[in-house]
Amino acid sequence: MTSTGSARSTRDGDGTALLVLEDGRIFRGESYGATGQSLGEAVFTTGMTGYQETLTDPSYHRQIVLQTAPQIGNTGWNDEDDESARIQVAGYVVRDPSRRPSNWRATGSLEDALRAQGVVGIAGIDTRAAVRHLRERGAMRAGVFSGAALAEDPELVERVRQSPQMEGADLYGAVTTAETYVVPAVGERRFVVAALDVGIKYNTPRMMAARGIEVHVLPASSTVEEIESLRPDGFFVANGPGDPATADGPVALTRQVLERRIPLFGICFGNQILGRALGRDTYKLRYGHRGINIPVIEHATGRVAITSQNHGFAVAGEAGEEFDTPYGRAVITHTCPNDGCVEGMAGIDFPAFSVQYHPEAAAGPHDAADLFDRFAQLMTDNPVGYAGVAARRPDGAEPVPYPEPEEFPETGEDTATDGSGTDAATGHGPADGGDPAGGDRRGGSDGGAPPAVPQAPAPAAQPSPAAPPSATAGPSVDLNPDRSAGPGPAPAAGQHPGADRAQAPADDPAPTTRLPVTPPGGAPASGSAAEPPTSRLPTVPGPGTPDPLTAPFSDIENALRREGGAPGAAERRADPVTGRAGPVDDRPWPPPPAGSADAEQARQEEN
Repeated sequence: MTSTGSARSTRDGDGTALLVLEDGRIFRGESYGATGQSLGEAVFTTGMTGYQETLTDPSYHRQIVLQTAPQIGNTGWNDEDDESARIQVAGYVVRDPSRRPSNWRATGSLEDALRAQGVVGIAGIDTRAAVRHLRERGAMRAGVFSGAALAEDPELVERVRQSPQMEGADLYGAVTTAETYVVPAVGERRFVVAALDVGIKYNTPRMMAARGIEVHVLPASSTVEEIESLRPDGFFVANGPGDPATADGPVALTRQVLERRIPLFGICFGNQILGRALGRDTYKLRYGHRGINIPVIEHATGRVAITSQNHGFAVAGEAGEEFDTPYGRAVITHTCPNDGCVEGMAGIDFPAFSVQYHPEAAAGPHDAADLFDRFAQLMTDNPVGYAGVAARRPDGAEPVPYPEPEEFPETGEDTATDGSGTDAATGHGPADGGDPAGGDRRGGSDGGAPPAVPQAPAPAAQPSPAAPPSATAGPSVDLNPDRSAGPGPAPAAGQHPGADRAQAPADDPAPTTRLPVTPPGGAPASGSAAEPPTSRLPTVPGPGTPDPLTAPFSDIENALRREGGAPGAAERRADPVTGRAGPVDDRPWPPPPAGSADAEQARQEEN
């Protein structure tokens, strides 16, 4: 609700809290977590699960996070799901917090964690109205006030307006690691990756380690000389908070890495840093993408992934757009169908790619987890490092020079392929998403091929895992200290991630999501390609029937019973043991009065 006049909001100590927006809108609720004052940018996230990962995500630094899910805190707080060393949000806004956690892993309640780390929160407000306000007017500065921080409404609004804006905010330095640390590979060490920490989440190096990658997490102030001293096979740019236009240091470092042709992978803030390093502009979104069910289209394959996202800035560009960079041609590879926002890009003539979403999925769906396999394949195809097994080369050997950009055949033109799936005319593999960098595969070729280039020396023996790649390597860190096993099975010796796909016949289609196929003439498809049955919403026949999208479920259920049952109820098979067609549909509703014959029959059926 909105305040009126300038009456004093509340007295200290009565448990009242206020969410104050910079445009003067004020929501009144009760204190949740610590009491005091918190200032930041008000944003909302639509995830119905994973609130602990959200609160500890460094990308939310200096933001007041509003949960659209009404009930928060049911599973309490544990010691395993943190994505950083502390809660990162500036403030927290919920509708109906759980008063008692109920989960076997919980070590305390959510409110206890907020209070212990000094995070000021508010509960009991109409979060639906607050979200609608932010959607219509955009993310804006806000403040949460409680206890001794309360004052007259105009004074609170003025405090909010005096706080710094998110646009132009330089925040990654506040969340980066102070010293280098190492996350060891699970099983055999196949690659060494230098990861620039501008707000990295714990699950990202954990996902790489599961693929045999030893990850050296470096401070944001690291130099290219420090990276080269690690002899890395790849370079990773992490997620993080703030405006990418202020990240001059990481952008300059990324350009130096691109000049050295070190395979590069970026996530979220890393996508924006790569974009600026390639000469693209970035801009602030109206209210951003924050949730765990946001669709993304990969244009090379048509594949749609449901992704976890958390970003308020984006890279300028259009779907499928190709553009020139100082390092060769690049292309916009992914976009969001909701608003056309750029969600990924890749180099065509250089080994680099990035995505705006979070394939580490903490929390969220795992549709994009294969991007870590693509990064491993990119390092295999572009052996510029010599620390890992798959890309090791003798001391003093130079990396293979990259060929000049080639002319690709027109769309729809038939091209012959060799047994490995490489285009015999161009030396490039199929655009199936397996090589995000755009396909410098340097495969064998015959007639019409470009001039041959020098080949890399044969891989040498594995260096001793006991010896760090350089004297600058940091201490080893186990991100799963209480688990007997790592985050995933160790890859087999000598096998790169995704090897099963690589061994498939060359004419097999790319492993994309299969859509239902309808033969010409309108006949329905048969067999495994037939379209599966879909869930059906009840049909609204006329006035007086509740809207299935907005009405309470009990009203819809009663309406369906009056109309003769839910869709498909007659087709349900009876349970062979109980004889019921469903757990509820054969019960009297509403329940019969206590003591009646129907009530006694229902009680006997329950037993």
